[in-house]
Amino acid sequence: MQDTVVERLNKLHLSLPHSKSPAASFVSAQIVDKLLFVSGTMPIGESGPLWKGTLGDNVSTAQGQEAARASTLLLLAHAKAVLGTLDRIRQCTRLEVFVRSTPDFEEQPKVANGASDLINLALGDKGRHTRFAIGVAALPFGVPVEVAATFAID
Repeated sequence: MQDTVVERLNKLHLSLPHSKSPAASFVSAQIVDKLLFVSGTMPIGESGPLWKGTLGDNVSTAQGQEAARASTLLLLAHAKAVLGTLDRIRQCTRLEVFVRSTPDFEEQPKVANGASDLINLALGDKGRHTRFAIGVAALPFGVPVEVAATFAID
């Protein structure tokens, strides 16, 4: 018998944060037909941003990967809140990773690996996905990373 997604996360000593409704005019996640779209998530905890800054300036690539991982945990929490269980996910089809970075920073794909690696560990073969990682000048609240996803669901 295969482990559930939450059991796999627990084995990694990871737990999903609390999924809150956004403070703006959109929803955290939405089902359309057999697809689940999860809005951009940032590395934000109960007391605010877990990281602030810019890759290539005051945030290292390793810190950016951790920020991407934290963003992805929140993304999975939003998915679970809508689906009831992450085991309804058939496939992660796409990750979109925005990296706040200086113009000369070129390691956006390495930062995005923090999100990709977590999705692959959590979902196993169902985590294989397409992806883009793009550098941007600014993100809300000064965070270094924002991650969005699309999932095929049962």
